[in-house]
Amino acid sequence: MAERKRGLRKLGDTSFAPGSATATPRASADIRCLLAALPGPDEGAAARVAAREAVLTKPAGALGRLEELTAWLAAWQGRASPEAGRIAARIFAGNHGVAARGVSAFPAEVTRQMVGNFEAGGAAVSQLCGEFGVELRVCALDLDRPTVDLTVAPAMSEVEFLAAFATGFDQVQPGIDLLCLGEMGIGNTTAAAALACSLFGGLPAAWTGSGTGVSAERLAVKRAAVADAVQRHRDAAEDALDLLRRLGGRELAAIAGAVLSARLRRVPVLLDGFVCTAAAAPLAALAPGALDHCRVAHVSAEPGHRLLLRHLGQRPLLALDMRLGEASGAVLAVALVRAAVACHTGMATFASAGVNNRDAG
Repeated sequence: MAERKRGLRKLGDTSFAPGSATATPRASADIRCLLAALPGPDEGAAARVAAREAVLTKPAGALGRLEELTAWLAAWQGRASPEAGRIAARIFAGNHGVAARGVSAFPAEVTRQMVGNFEAGGAAVSQLCGEFGVELRVCALDLDRPTVDLTVAPAMSEVEFLAAFATGFDQVQPGIDLLCLGEMGIGNTTAAAALACSLFGGLPAAWTGSGTGVSAERLAVKRAAVADAVQRHRDAAEDALDLLRRLGGRELAAIAGAVLSARLRRVPVLLDGFVCTAAAAPLAALAPGALDHCRVAHVSAEPGHRLLLRHLGQRPLLALDMRLGEASGAVLAVALVRAAVACHTGMATFASAGVNNRDAG
């Protein structure tokens, strides 16, 4: 596929001048402007973490990716001693017009029913949040108004897209050490597949999996819907942000808003599975490095997720064949983050423990 106008448009041509770096964007131009001036990691904090890591009572690199997690957390929190005390999970829920085509094994009303289940504490993520002491909040976005069927028209108007994006943006509060993001929305793996395919190319069928466990017949319908949506919107879109408006759902737009807000507030993010990663991908398409403050918690059983991770250069923390969504994988990965922090901050150094650092042989 040829290099696309939507991919890396000149972001500096905007004029957004908010009162603060975390002012809620009210126009697509504001979002592009914020993406043009993203804060980077705190290299000093990362260096101090590396210095301490080198003298802890273990061989260099012996804790593998736990050491990388500690350095990542410190760099984006801006702390030489990273913390994982206050962790928040945000689930965004939206309904999709394309669900009426029969692309899911469940009817659209399940989205609202599951929101009630989250709030009542009956969902898998509810148990995981309780187990790990994670603050859970569910944001339902206009569930009575599904997006437009993306196979026939853009899923959202500009106003609808910006409202959803702003909802996610405003869900990131100061003081959070780590943010877990997830979603709920019948039909949203169809939207995610169409968005990812339009961003990165390839065959629509390769991006499209069984989602909630559809039959072979429904999978054929789903793949056809993804192909129709890609054909309709890929070349018509102005850029990656416009593709998110055309092919995403309100919950995907909200996730993108939360990811951007977290970057501006220096809050590290754990992304859940395929839909969540696809929602964040347009930010990376517009601004390389826009997802450096994110880690993908797990690789979904959805085939499109592995493709997407390769394009984004992300290596998931877990591979458990999960495909539930609802931030379940992200919250599960909290255990790894907390383990990394506990080892880094609690272990003795060679000097304090009276242990020889190297064989003097």
